[in-house]
Amino acid sequence: MDLPRFDTLALELADHVALVELNRPDKANAMNAAMWRELEECFRWCDREPAVRAVVLAARGRHFCAGIDLQMFATLDDQSLEPGRRAEHRRHHIERLQANLTAIEQCRKPVLAAVQYTCIGGGVDMISCCDMRYCTADAYFAIKEIELGMVADVGTLQRLPRLIGDGLMRELAYTGRRIEAAEAQRHGLVNQVHATREDMLAAVMDIARTIARRSPLAIRGTKEVLLYGRDHSVADGLRYIANWNAGMLSADDLTRSVMAGGKTDELSYGD
Repeated sequence: MDLPRFDTLALELADHVALVELNRPDKANAMNAAMWRELEECFRWCDREPAVRAVVLAARGRHFCAGIDLQMFATLDDQSLEPGRRAEHRRHHIERLQANLTAIEQCRKPVLAAVQYTCIGGGVDMISCCDMRYCTADAYFAIKEIELGMVADVGTLQRLPRLIGDGLMRELAYTGRRIEAAEAQRHGLVNQVHATREDMLAAVMDIARTIARRSPLAIRGTKEVLLYGRDHSVADGLRYIANWNAGMLSADDLTRSVMAGGKTDELSYGD
């Protein structure tokens, strides 16, 4: 299979698991305009490619992500426009960046983030879109926008409170302080902490391969229902899953799983 090529990302595919790596190590994987655009392109591809059943989002180099490339702020304002049109231009630009990262959340395949060392600003926005997060013992996270005199506007303030709780969320957003790996795990931001990047990637890839061995339709449905339940009431969520299974429960996958007598790791499901 010919995989898409990107300037700021590296993409590999094996065992139905796509490994997407931020690839600007000399810039601490700061997110320039190309990376924002390519993240959306890459995850849209992962979403529609049947061979992909799970995605690991990692980074090359010492840092996971140093946030937005500050040079991008120069593109926010077109001084040739009058104030109203300039504000509309700025709003459209922000909504475009939001859509770039929302593509990670909207990817129907589970996305597992593997974070080493620095994850700040836009990097936190990015991992907030993922299904699960894992990190190295030296990792730290920070909402740095407040130190730039701005409100975080690409998803952290909307998604992170669902992960770590409102009180801690407000503390981090108002102060910009670091949250280290151990504290991040204690508050549910990350599932596991590993000694090294190599240990972390090995463990995360193993989890992703386990997911990839399950029924792809059931995995996609589970993610869809979890996201729906996050944004709706319990009653609405129950109605949604009733409708989902009434329409999309695979009798073939279910029958084969039951007949396997619990040995589902040995089954091979269709895409």
